[in-house]
Amino acid sequence: MKALIQRVTNASVSVSNKVIGSIGPGLLVFVGIANDDSENDARYLANKIVNLRIFGNEASEFALSALEIQGEILIISQFTLLANSRKGRRPSFTEAAPPGRAKALYDSFVDQVRSTSLRVETGVFQEHMMVEIYNDGPVTLLLESKIK
Repeated sequence: MKALIQRVTNASVSVSNKVIGSIGPGLLVFVGIANDDSENDARYLANKIVNLRIFGNEASEFALSALEIQGEILIISQFTLLANSRKGRRPSFTEAAPPGRAKALYDSFVDQVRSTSLRVETGVFQEHMMVEIYNDGPVTLLLESKIK
């Protein structure tokens, strides 16, 4: 499982020109689910993301976690994080989990993050979405559950 996280001042996601989720200061999380991912991967990444020290205080730019600042989280499914573009000019998505399996793990990941009591918004699985991002820093990190 891969998660691309961005520290944001605010972010929103729209489907068919209608905003379906928006957050204030916190994290935008793009999540890609691979064929070999499991509940353990979802649990690991959810815990890592909410506890990652990515917010600043007076002493350091990276001192506090989303939990500590009560940051908001916007989670968007993004299978393209699993793209393999090593050969040719067209990316291959064979490493991405099939939709049914991916949706179940995506939902599990969202539930894990919601269980922290942080405010969580989401996109719509398998929909074409427009995401508006105000990246703070900019700070962008790629996390992978297989690289622990």
